[in-house]
Amino acid sequence: MALLEIDKLDAWYGRAHILFGVSLTVGAGEVAALLGHNGAGKSTLLKSIMGLEVERRGAIRFGDRRIDGRATHDIARLGLGYVPEERRIFTSLTVEENLAVGRLPPRDGHGWTNDRLFDLFPNLAEMRDRPGGHMSGGEQQMLTIARALMGNPRFLLLDEPSEGLAPVIVERIVAAVSTLKRLGVGMLISEQNSAFVRQIADRVHVIERGEIVFSGSFSELEANARLRDDHLGL
Repeated sequence: MALLEIDKLDAWYGRAHILFGVSLTVGAGEVAALLGHNGAGKSTLLKSIMGLEVERRGAIRFGDRRIDGRATHDIARLGLGYVPEERRIFTSLTVEENLAVGRLPPRDGHGWTNDRLFDLFPNLAEMRDRPGGHMSGGEQQMLTIARALMGNPRFLLLDEPSEGLAPVIVERIVAAVSTLKRLGVGMLISEQNSAFVRQIADRVHVIERGEIVFSGSFSELEANARLRDDHLGL
C-alpha cells in the first residue's frame, strides 16, 4: 500500500511551469530515488509535496489524507519530514539545541531521542556541544537529517543528501538510510549521484524537464541505453 501518492502533479513559480503531470507512489519502508540533472524539477517536486514556495495542481496523498491543500506545518505534523538541500541548520546553536528545535511528540508511542540519533550518527555524539557553524558540510548534513527525525516522521524527503560530501560521510548516510528503511520509514530521495542511488534505492524515477520518463529498478535503468548514458555515466 502506498504511503505517499502523487497523481498528475503540475507545479510552477510565477510564469515558469516546472512540473508536468508527475505521478508516482512510495510505500512504507520503501526507498525511492528521484534521479535527474540540475533543473530537471527534483527539488521542485519535494517542495511541492511539502507545500513550500511553489504553486501546484494535482493530488498528493499521504496515508489516507489529501495534503495538497494543507499548510507546510500541518503536513509536517502528519509525519512528513523534509531535509532541504541547503541544510538550514541554526549555526549559532549547538548540535543538541538544533535537535531540540526539531522535536515533536512521539508518534504511536515511539519517538526519536538524542541518544538514538547519536547511535545512528556517532559523529554527532562527539560534538553535541559544538555550534552548527563550526561543523563541516558532512557533519551539518547528518545534523539536518537527525533534526528532521526528531519530528518522528513516517516518511522522509531528502534533497541531494550526498552532494559534495566525503565518501566516508556518504557511507554513514547510506547506513542511516538502511536503518530507517528497516524501521519502516519511507523515503523519496532526490539525487544526481548514481553510485549513491545504486546502494539505497528500491525504485528509481528519472525526471527530465519536469516529467517522469522512467520508473523501475536500478538494474532496469542500467539496461536502458539512452538513460544509462545520460544519467549514470556508465
